[in-house]
Amino acid sequence: MIIKEEIRILGWDDGSFHKGEKGKVILVGTIFRGGSFMDGMLKTEIKIDGLDATMKIVKAVKKTKHKDLRVIMLGGITFGGFNFVNIKELYRKTGLPVLVVIRRKTNMKKFREAMKRLPDFEKRWESVENAGDFFRILLKGKGIYFQKTGLTEEEAKKIIKLTARRGLIPEPLRVAHLIASGIVKGESIGRA
Repeated sequence: MIIKEEIRILGWDDGSFHKGEKGKVILVGTIFRGGSFMDGMLKTEIKIDGLDATMKIVKAVKKTKHKDLRVIMLGGITFGGFNFVNIKELYRKTGLPVLVVIRRKTNMKKFREAMKRLPDFEKRWESVENAGDFFRILLKGKGIYFQKTGLTEEEAKKIIKLTARRGLIPEPLRVAHLIASGIVKGESIGRA
């Protein structure tokens, strides 16, 4: 993959909700040219603890008029509680490589135990397995983690370095988080 300075990246993050809340949560996608500036925004809603996150992102990507996207970036594989994105399925249905960026590596044993209480455990666990191994990258002297599909480890690292301009989290995810939290709470707060 050729990674240009202004590679078009679609970064997704969700809005907050209260524990035990039912219903839907907002999912915001920001379209960035590298880490420089935002070109557009997408929005959808997913069920809290549902099973529709992957398909809602696929539908939004296929529907957008921004046809020059090269990478989908996610702030984790779970949105709206335990609504999992299957990154292999997302890659297969959109044709776009998927890069998942998180601050801390997940404790898989605790994660699996928490998931067992939910319906459709096997389907959810398949999404976890499809996300693959965690890789680590150092930025500004600190480590963050990523998972990927459709990209090599080196390509993923290059994209993260290109887009993490103001901190550890790439701009498409940082701005998606700010917008989603601003919509839900009336003011953007917290870290992506």
